[in-house]
Amino acid sequence: MNLLEIAGHLGADAQERFTSSGKRVVELRVACRVRHNGKDDTIWWRVSIWDERFDRMLPYLKKGSAVIVVGEMNMPETYVGKDGTTRISMSMKAEMIKFSPFGRTDKPNDGQPQQQSYQSQPQQATQEGRAEAPAMAASATEGSGFTGDDLPF
Repeated sequence: MNLLEIAGHLGADAQERFTSSGKRVVELRVACRVRHNGKDDTIWWRVSIWDERFDRMLPYLKKGSAVIVVGEMNMPETYVGKDGTTRISMSMKAEMIKFSPFGRTDKPNDGQPQQQSYQSQPQQATQEGRAEAPAMAASATEGSGFTGDDLPF
């Protein structure tokens, strides 16, 4: 499995469709800006969301929304564009989607959550009133013999 994390802006609203066997799939187009040899370029990703995943999030996935997507990368496909050049199509299956805290949309205060991740566990409030993700069942250092001082970061 190739896990990939991309950050970018949606090029269009989320589009829902159904396969011939009746499975639901929501497609996103995510534009990621990269800098190569001093020049800005854009890589477009097709992101698939299968079945009922992220249903609560779909109304907020609008054109221009800044998102971070983690998922499994599919094999790149090549095709010939309208202008005759060979192009590469990049795609992935979403496992987790978050709204980016660094992205801005053109619309001021569009009601979009600033930083929110949709997974199976709800967030819990701390005594200070901030939202905090629930603790994981086992820490990465538990049972491994490492202490916090042994980790390189």
